[in-house]
Amino acid sequence: MTPASMPSISLSAVPETYAGALAFTVVEDKAWSGPLAAADKASGGALRRAADAARFKGEKGKIQLVLGAGEGLPARIVLCGMGKDSPSLLDLNRAGAQILATAATSGDESLSILPHDGSAATAALLVEGAAMRSYRFDGYRTRLKNEQRQSVTAIVGLCDDPDAGADDLEQAAARLAGHYLARDLKHEPANVLYPVAVAERVKAELEPLGVEVTIIDEARMEKEGWGSLLGVGQGSVRDSVVVALHWKGASGGAHKDPVCFVGKGVCFDTGGISLKPAGGMEDMKWDMGGAAAVSGLMKTLAARKAKANVVALIGLVENMPGGNAQRPGDIVTSLSGQTIQVLNTDAEGRLVLADVLWHAQEQYRPRFIVDLATLTGAMLVALGMEKAGLFSNDDELAAQIHAASEATGEYVWRMPMGEEYNKMLDSKEADMRNISAGRWGGSITAACFLERFIQKDQKWAHMDVAGVVWADKAKPMVGTGATGFAVRSLNKLVQDHYEG
Repeated sequence: MTPASMPSISLSAVPETYAGALAFTVVEDKAWSGPLAAADKASGGALRRAADAARFKGEKGKIQLVLGAGEGLPARIVLCGMGKDSPSLLDLNRAGAQILATAATSGDESLSILPHDGSAATAALLVEGAAMRSYRFDGYRTRLKNEQRQSVTAIVGLCDDPDAGADDLEQAAARLAGHYLARDLKHEPANVLYPVAVAERVKAELEPLGVEVTIIDEARMEKEGWGSLLGVGQGSVRDSVVVALHWKGASGGAHKDPVCFVGKGVCFDTGGISLKPAGGMEDMKWDMGGAAAVSGLMKTLAARKAKANVVALIGLVENMPGGNAQRPGDIVTSLSGQTIQVLNTDAEGRLVLADVLWHAQEQYRPRFIVDLATLTGAMLVALGMEKAGLFSNDDELAAQIHAASEATGEYVWRMPMGEEYNKMLDSKEADMRNISAGRWGGSITAACFLERFIQKDQKWAHMDVAGVVWADKAKPMVGTGATGFAVRSLNKLVQDHYEG
């Protein structure tokens, strides 16, 4: 396995001379002052002339690159516009990401970012955004030319009082650790990260941080009756496995009962006997995007020593055709005792989640459950690749998730549910079908299927992240490839509402 290298991040006082690439954030239409004014003076006014020539006034999201500003100054200076209004935390992260994208392959090994207000808190958020955008999964690329390689390995936030930002930087590092893990897990090919290998990788990452890791193997699942999950993986030579992760960061009182996150982990999805088309099938290595996000979330929570009791479970399978593969028309008995008629073996993620959700409730009695899954192609039809679908039986939980998503830029949109959709799953031969009787509303009926495995009075939310875990076109914060979606927003959900 070849994890991506995360750049070092730090805060430092403003030096007399700068090394590597240098960036300034600029408030729109505000007179230049402090280090920016000093740098412009040292350049003989070259920075201001370049800005004026490009009509750069510090508009939000606008970047101006200045090369060769003068002797004694860095060869590469980046001006990043922040707009007129006070920037949000997300604005600062995005600005840092923009700056990094401008300097990533410049040849400079370090990038220093100097915020307009000189504060350590602002510098830490800029550095975090830059480190997010710096993610590159290049471990298998042996023939990259130097100019194609990312050169920046150190990102420094320059500020008036670096010590004042020590906690902010530590929190940022924890968020980045989980973010990088989630992206690594989704990028690794399925011949490297199959179910047992994912379990071992997650265990190696999280146990040293104090997370209790329990691995449930096929023998135990067969004995206990996990028929829904095991049916998905029976065509593969790779064993299926479930990993339970428990972070005990709270004690007693209202925070004793855990909150719970569940992730779908189909390490490769051919569709099984209901085989997918060949074109684009290679992308199905990231059908474990929900499991990757949940694993990354747990690393962030443990790394920052969250004062919360959190359980996460990931169901890991490989959906393959073969002589022993599940057939369309098979009827399986789930861990809950409910029977399922499998009419399409490519609607497999819900079969995995059915058993994992039931086990989570029986074993842990959580305050809430949030499951994440790359569940349906219909979700892309509904919301494209910009927002995840959110389904929930609890308005308060849904509102909390939505607020966290808005603050972090990992956007969700709440979708409807109801009996009119639920009845489309009724079967004449079993308790339910695994696909609806009609073509329409596929993401909704999939959510309704999952709800059949949620016990009475259990708060629950389902996030269909099929359109947002991967980006073929560059996104401002993360570029292309695996996005790490939901690690930051669910960390914020826990931090804002469920820590003691």
